[in-house]
Amino acid sequence: MSRFKAVVFDWAGTVIDFGSFAPMGAFVETFAKFGVATTIADARKPMGLPKRSHIAAMLAEPHIAESWRQAQGALPGEAAIDEVYALFVPLNEEVVADYCTLIPGTLEAVRYCRERSMKIGSTTGYTRSIMQRVLPLAAAQGYEPDNLICADDLPFGRPTPIGMYKCFLDLMVWPASAVIKVDDTEPGIAEGVAAGCVTVGLTLSGNEAGLTPDQLAALPNAERQALHARVAEKLLAAGADHVIGTVAELPALIERLEGVA
Repeated sequence: MSRFKAVVFDWAGTVIDFGSFAPMGAFVETFAKFGVATTIADARKPMGLPKRSHIAAMLAEPHIAESWRQAQGALPGEAAIDEVYALFVPLNEEVVADYCTLIPGTLEAVRYCRERSMKIGSTTGYTRSIMQRVLPLAAAQGYEPDNLICADDLPFGRPTPIGMYKCFLDLMVWPASAVIKVDDTEPGIAEGVAAGCVTVGLTLSGNEAGLTPDQLAALPNAERQALHARVAEKLLAAGADHVIGTVAELPALIERLEGVA
């Protein structure tokens, strides 16, 4: 048994899609259809938000807004957000299946938690239609969480706590302090903070690092440590209680937390 009753995991960059690559090309391609050039760095900046909010954040960037004005004849508003979103979601649905490999250590971390009678929840910035492509592929690899809250399931998404509150209900767990939220993005950490959970940020497998496993392994140790420190600073500023490299390190962290309980 554990003093923790549940762990709620994010998806891309946390348990699947090491480096969080699936949405990147889809964002760039979608904006290009409107005559607006964007970069992978532009696409990564708001990661973790629900996808419509992500698009709104990109369009709010001054250089992207100006590029939109030049291409479309007016600055982007709500209608522009809807237009981009309508094209983006099908594109992301098409490519997401290519990025569903489980991050190493996921199954071991989940097994560790279940052996201690902890529920396994999940939230995501992906829409339900995108996750319908992901779920069977994750299940085929052995990962089946007890619930799933998608970006379009509820009226309010990240960084509000509403998705986490629904997790508490789905999983029948309380208090919030007995739930661990694991995420690689600032909005995902903020979601857990707002709900009152213990929050764990992942520095090396997610969006901010943006590296494949091979690219990460090829980094000299000093560069890897510097990357960890840089991403950790952002996640801690977002409210993370703890930071680790990848989900593989979660059991050891829980052991330490249990030791000081």
